[in-house]
Amino acid sequence: MILELHVRNHPGALSHITGLFARRAFNLDAIFCVPERERDQSVIFLQVVDEPRLPQVEKQLARLYDVLSIRQRPDLGCEFFANLAAAASPVSTA
Repeated sequence: MILELHVRNHPGALSHITGLFARRAFNLDAIFCVPERERDQSVIFLQVVDEPRLPQVEKQLARLYDVLSIRQRPDLGCEFFANLAAAASPVSTA
């Protein structure tokens, strides 16, 4: 499952979000963060396991000051992060 979060872009925001997952012993499989055009907000994509505890974690995320909105993205599969990784890997010139 991929979650899309719109968050305030300031130091510590990502730490607050990932800390919530750590405190709940909920694993993050992948993270991608990019600032919005105005740079005072960012979009974070999180790949997580779809398990029974996920709705509770989403509710807790929504209560964080840094999180402005959250939604599930069933239209984005695991290939979303695989494509990002492939695009970021260095090109071999051998």
